[in-house]
Amino acid sequence: MKTVRIWFRKTGAARFISHLDLNRCMARAVHMAKIPLWYTQGFNPHAFITFALPLSLGMTGERESMDMKIDETKITENEILSRLQQALPPDLPVFAVTEPKMKPGKIAFASYTLRMEPEKEELSEFRQKWEDFLNQETILTQKKSKSGMLTLDIKPDIKNLKIREEEGRIVSDFLLPAGSEYNVNPSLLVETFRAQTEKEFYCEYIRRYLYDASMKIFE
Repeated sequence: MKTVRIWFRKTGAARFISHLDLNRCMARAVHMAKIPLWYTQGFNPHAFITFALPLSLGMTGERESMDMKIDETKITENEILSRLQQALPPDLPVFAVTEPKMKPGKIAFASYTLRMEPEKEELSEFRQKWEDFLNQETILTQKKSKSGMLTLDIKPDIKNLKIREEEGRIVSDFLLPAGSEYNVNPSLLVETFRAQTEKEFYCEYIRRYLYDASMKIFE
């Protein structure tokens, strides 16, 4: 028995599949691909399948991962890759199968790209409003917690911010905390901007890489 890490993208219509449905979809694909999973012992045996960091509904994931335990004597990593590529739909393409090098618990940051397109405003004017918003001394937002709603200043959490114009959209790249104890969803940033400015715009969310506290890429 050994653990393998399945690397895949979540794009197109698959962005709107919930995490629970994604789990079911992957489980069916593994079954269809006839991959020899390792099962726990006891009265209720079950397969070991787990995801590193669930993706928010509607967000594109460029480098998502799923760990599963297999009977290593019966199948190779290349065979797993080939079989899953055939079993999964085009919007959930698998692009690699590797041995895990880092535990999911080590994840501390995630890199994101936002593609924002204003509905009724010139791109240059919209960009200026977005930059003014990000340049505030504080960016206060509301976040749900176990104890209720919290007011947080997420300005210090935004790292490595870069903004550019591309194909009629304002594109922003940055890092946000993504650990198990503290994380910030980029939608908090966008919805706070929307509430403060009352701007009408479309926003596409893309998660690219996960990192540990030392900024080493999750592998």
